[in-house]
Amino acid sequence: MPPKFKKFLLSWIVNTFAVLVAVYIVPGLRFKDSSFWTPFVTSLVLGILNAFIRPILDFLALPLLFLTLGLFRLVINAILLYLVSLLLGNYFEVRNFWSAFLGALVISVISLILNTMTGTGNSRLVIQRRRRPPGSDDDGGGPVIDV
Repeated sequence: MPPKFKKFLLSWIVNTFAVLVAVYIVPGLRFKDSSFWTPFVTSLVLGILNAFIRPILDFLALPLLFLTLGLFRLVINAILLYLVSLLLGNYFEVRNFWSAFLGALVISVISLILNTMTGTGNSRLVIQRRRRPPGSDDDGGGPVIDV
């Protein structure tokens, strides 16, 4: 299996799990269909909208993104989740904007955590233990805080 395809599948599974958690936690989100494939299709449509529509919405909302220091992206995510509900009306339902907002927040947090843990996202967490420089004193006198 090619590495890019494997990364895509892992990311899709992570996002599907995030959508499932959001539907379970947020009262205004629900699957209308009890099919096994409904969460997978929902996360796939959400991923497609994030890939194609989100950059356009980010560009149009650029002044608001600057003004709110990026927090308006949560509103954009809520709009995209609501758009998924409109496209998959027979399978996925978002009752109101606040349900979409909270659902998008849950999906974003769960996806960020799981993508970081699995290495499929763009963010990387690196923990390194560094050695003391040669010639440094071991007793150091305690912590130093530079402000």
